Amino acid sequence: MSTPKAILLTLVLLGVGAAAGAALVVWGGLYNVSATEQHFQPVYSMLETAMRQSVRLRARGVVPPKLDDERLVLRGAACFRDKCLQCHGAPGVAQGDIGKSMQPLPGPLVDARQHWKPRELYWVTKHGIRMSGMPAWEFRLAEEDLWAVVAFMERLPDLTPQQYAEVTQAKPVVANSPAAQAACGPPRDTANAGVPGDVRRGEKALHQYACNACHTIPGITGSSPNVGPPLAGVARRAMIGGKLPNTPDNMVRWLRRTHEVDPQTAMPELGVTERDARDIAAYLSTLD
Repeated sequence: MSTPKAILLTLVLLGVGAAAGAALVVWGGLYNVSATEQHFQPVYSMLETAMRQSVRLRARGVVPPKLDDERLVLRGAACFRDKCLQCHGAPGVAQGDIGKSMQPLPGPLVDARQHWKPRELYWVTKHGIRMSGMPAWEFRLAEEDLWAVVAFMERLPDLTPQQYAEVTQAKPVVANSPAAQAACGPPRDTANAGVPGDVRRGEKALHQYACNACHTIPGITGSSPNVGPPLAGVARRAMIGGKLPNTPDNMVRWLRRTHEVDPQTAMPELGVTERDARDIAAYLSTLD
């Protein structure tokens, strides 16, 4: 056998062996997925390296605003306290039970600016990290609040536990708003009735609002739940929830005021904004 053919055959055999080994690990249940056990160090290192390189690639075009505005920092302190503290802890404050039990461990963010540029911190906060427990805040925080969290993380390494406690008790003021607010929140609703929704954004919103936790939805990955009815063909159905004629405006109403339409339904109200509801309705209208 010639040398090129021998090399090719060897590579094929190695590939088949690797595939067979991977199949054995997966189908045989050999890899322990328990959160009470740590990842093997090579697995952990590989996942962390892949995560860091992925974030750096996708965040390279992000342009940060001015981050040393004290109003922005105070706003970020409130956001951090309400959204980040339970998993990441803070100076003098331990992580909550959920954060301490997660694998991989969501470590403290006191040293975040040593490892990440502001644009990268923004990207991670906005988009989250798949398969890590780090959520995406794109649909839950206004753009200013996303940057406010970054501004506060840039300040965090300089704070003592006492200073952290003081700054997170201050009442932040949103720029261009006369009212002090104690917590950050979702983007301000700017959608108008009758304005067509964004199909692509609606597809993203469906899994950001965890609709696929209860429904199987074409185009949205999930574990085939049997809690709510499958949404395949929903655009062809005459009624929504057995209560409303199936129109885009009624779908928005159902998504936002579910218990007002049907007080007996098991479907929860998810705090869907007007804009997000219109985008979700637009996507659902394509499922015929």
